[in-house]
Amino acid sequence: MQQTENTASKKERPRRRKLEKSLKPSWVFAIALGSSVGWGAFILPGDWIREAGPAGAMIGLFIGALVMMVIASSYGVMIKEHPVSGGGFTYAYLAAGKRWAFLCGWFLTLGYLSIVALNASAFTLLLKYLMPGFMKQGYLYSIAGWDIYAPEIAISSILLILFAFVNSTGTNVSGRLQFWFSLFLVAGVFILGTLTFGIADEPLANMGRMFSGEISPIAAVLTILAIAPWAYVGFDNVPQAAEEFDFSPKKATFLIVASLLASFSIYAVMIGVTSWTFPGNGGTGGELWATGSIVSNALGKAGLFVMAVAIVMGIFTGLNGFYMSSSRLIFSMARARALPAIFRKTSKQSGIPVAGIWFVTLLTLPMMWFGRPALSWIVDMSSTGVSIGYFFACLAAYKVLAKKKREGRGAEPVKQALSVMGMAASLGFLALLLIPGAPGSLTLPSYLLFGGWAVTGLIFYSLMKKTYLSLSKEETDYYMLGREPAAAEETVRKRIRVKRPVGKTV
Repeated sequence: MQQTENTASKKERPRRRKLEKSLKPSWVFAIALGSSVGWGAFILPGDWIREAGPAGAMIGLFIGALVMMVIASSYGVMIKEHPVSGGGFTYAYLAAGKRWAFLCGWFLTLGYLSIVALNASAFTLLLKYLMPGFMKQGYLYSIAGWDIYAPEIAISSILLILFAFVNSTGTNVSGRLQFWFSLFLVAGVFILGTLTFGIADEPLANMGRMFSGEISPIAAVLTILAIAPWAYVGFDNVPQAAEEFDFSPKKATFLIVASLLASFSIYAVMIGVTSWTFPGNGGTGGELWATGSIVSNALGKAGLFVMAVAIVMGIFTGLNGFYMSSSRLIFSMARARALPAIFRKTSKQSGIPVAGIWFVTLLTLPMMWFGRPALSWIVDMSSTGVSIGYFFACLAAYKVLAKKKREGRGAEPVKQALSVMGMAASLGFLALLLIPGAPGSLTLPSYLLFGGWAVTGLIFYSLMKKTYLSLSKEETDYYMLGREPAAAEETVRKRIRVKRPVGKTV
């Protein structure tokens, strides 16, 4: 009778949709690396040097990478225990319940969306530098001092639609492209670093003052450290793709740590290119794009071409990687009944949650009309969103490790200590971003947009609340984690015991 009830219950429950396992280790490494290193590694070194000095910028980013590795340890624990899509959303559910999971997922979505939009607009920023005559045709209007022209809106919109199509074709296509994009990115950075260091008479002396003279060295490092969640955001795309690994989840920690080391190396080389090529930081003051001007003066058109290819690859890897992660996050939230049912459907041809990809496109296309200043306000908030995700991943890992210890499945004190350190670091990042006057604190427009997104989330949550919260814990565990209800598992265990030969003990 009990077995009949369990079977009936299972038939009544809607089928849990799964994603196909098709991602190779090299592709996952490329997703983490390419998503972490985007246009910022080539556009922003001049700004970082002005704010913190070459050494301040490098040290801040190095400490940031170390902190991310601490946090990555917790992601590795969670991927091993629960190799499913959702990342911070899933981990927040395990750590604190459904309400906190929705909050985490909502702000992670904002973070991912803003980076998709920023990468698309960064492509037109590069074209403005390379082809100013063409790009500055068809003036439309100005926002916050930024002139907006028709070509930049058209090109960035086409780029968004193009990558939406690429990601809709299947993980095999997007994963393979990500690998090759990342390969060209690394090659371009290696060439630029080697050539500029080689032609400089005294590269170390050229770097001049190692820290900014306007603030203390500690403040300089903290200013750069505050942007670490944004600079390295992308390694957390790995747990979003965990359900699609065609290899053991145990490799995830190594892949994430390796990608963070590679990401820091790229940032450091580009800061070096900007500071060691010519005396006095290459005249970084007053240049709209200091790194581009320095490479052009040092290596001519050939060097600028190599740099342009590297930037384009960085933009493409960012677009590709965050399209993938944002659509998987939306898919996971929909599978948990936190978002409408359309987002948990997968394509019969590609097995991809296509609705989420095009939803991201619809949300980011209007952003192209607001110019770079408005998008920079949004990206300031993306660090906040991912820091929330980091905190819940570390909290969930701590609880998982504590449970394993209680159940006698092995104590892992080092990883447990790292999860506590990761929680502290995540809260520290949030403090640097949200406390007015702190290094890296949000600007007023960012605060206003942050509040607007929060209010929108509350409205959206109120609409989905009934469906989302009506699921029992067993149902939610099934949809989010793929965990069968306890009653069904007990039935399976009974069947196994019945089939055991008489007289045998286990």
